[in-house]
Amino acid sequence: MKKNDENILIRIAVIDDEPLVLQNLQRKISKSGYHVETFINPIKAIKRMETQPFDIVLTDFRMPEMDGMQILEKIKENYPKTEVIIITGYASIANAVEAVKRGAFYYLEKPFTPEQVVLIIKRAADKVLLVHENKRLKEDLLKKDNVKKIIGVSYPVRELIKIIQKVSKVNCNVLIQGESGTGKELTAMAIHFGSPRKDKPYISFNCGSFTEELISNELFGHEKGAFTGAESIKIGLLEAAQGGTVFLDEIGEMPLSMQVKLLRVIQEKKLIRVGGSHPIDLDIRVISATNKNLENEIKAGRFREDLYFRLKVVKIRVPSLIERKEDVHLLLEHFIDKYNRLYNKKIKGFSKRAEAVLMKYSFPGNVRELEHIVSSAVALGEGILIDENELPEDIDHLVVETVENKELLSIYEEEKAHIIRVLEATNYNKVRASKILDIPRTTLWRKIKKYGIMESLG
Repeated sequence: MKKNDENILIRIAVIDDEPLVLQNLQRKISKSGYHVETFINPIKAIKRMETQPFDIVLTDFRMPEMDGMQILEKIKENYPKTEVIIITGYASIANAVEAVKRGAFYYLEKPFTPEQVVLIIKRAADKVLLVHENKRLKEDLLKKDNVKKIIGVSYPVRELIKIIQKVSKVNCNVLIQGESGTGKELTAMAIHFGSPRKDKPYISFNCGSFTEELISNELFGHEKGAFTGAESIKIGLLEAAQGGTVFLDEIGEMPLSMQVKLLRVIQEKKLIRVGGSHPIDLDIRVISATNKNLENEIKAGRFREDLYFRLKVVKIRVPSLIERKEDVHLLLEHFIDKYNRLYNKKIKGFSKRAEAVLMKYSFPGNVRELEHIVSSAVALGEGILIDENELPEDIDHLVVETVENKELLSIYEEEKAHIIRVLEATNYNKVRASKILDIPRTTLWRKIKKYGIMESLG
């Protein structure tokens, strides 16, 4: 029996009082790789679920013992995560609307082709697998040694954790800003799984990976017949995240026309599927992320200011790795342990020479780049320690900060430049900047005035 990548076997029950229909459906559905059990009597199917619930139930509407609506009600009452598809030869709009209201995944009218049934089952199976994936992500995040945990003891990381803990409890939208590879999605996941929505779906979507039409279809879903090839209803990611959190990565890449639609959803807390006309109530939290300066994007006319303010009820900045250099050693240990287990290695760490190279490096790719370096080094390493010559081949191309690479400045110019870097990194938060610089806030104010920093920036 075929399983998916997570080794989850989708179990399906087919209920119909016509043996020939059962036989045909079982044969067709089984060929698609699902475990199928058939029942002429719906009461026996319900009884079977007491020992091992099914992921999907495909049931006829009219049967002597129970009708489809009664079966739906019974299943949703006791097994809310089971998806129910109702098939009927006596279709009516009223019944279809009522079935969907009570939690049916789909209401399928006879006659139908086997291909239609398999397509709808695949849609339901995708939703089931999404629930499994969310559960796995939650369990992963809560494991003590999981890679998803935020690793670090530096001041910027401690401050990041503090604000995550605060904002997790508040049901508001969050905008996460930071360079690529800093851990923006990890931050979003930490907020979701620390929130009251933690038992509901967490769904991630990259706004920079799709065309405008695909973004609309993926986020909003579509109605049957909305366009050529739309043979059935598709539930969009926003609707699938009902009660939970949607993480919109690279929000700065979203086309302006889509920004208008997203703004309307956030404002009205309703969505309309592509090709649809009926609004669907929506209860989601939106966490978005970008490596762009959205204020500059607004000035350039590439991002809507009204959407920006809707998204950034709270704004969180994830520090770059160069700002938290003291965490590099912890991250090295963490990734070595991870890839030792993955590659069945027993590497203890890096040699002093290799560590010296890494500690001088500016890591433009941040934590993601550091992980890649460790992954490659562990995979190729042959001894107990990874030496300098066992670092990835492209290590020679890494830009290392050296005196030769920098313009020589006076001590006053160096101090001014460093203060400006810290102020920019903290979004000009004087309290945070003074702590990072390890000077009193009054001293920082004097140096800002002395060097004319605000004037030079303005």
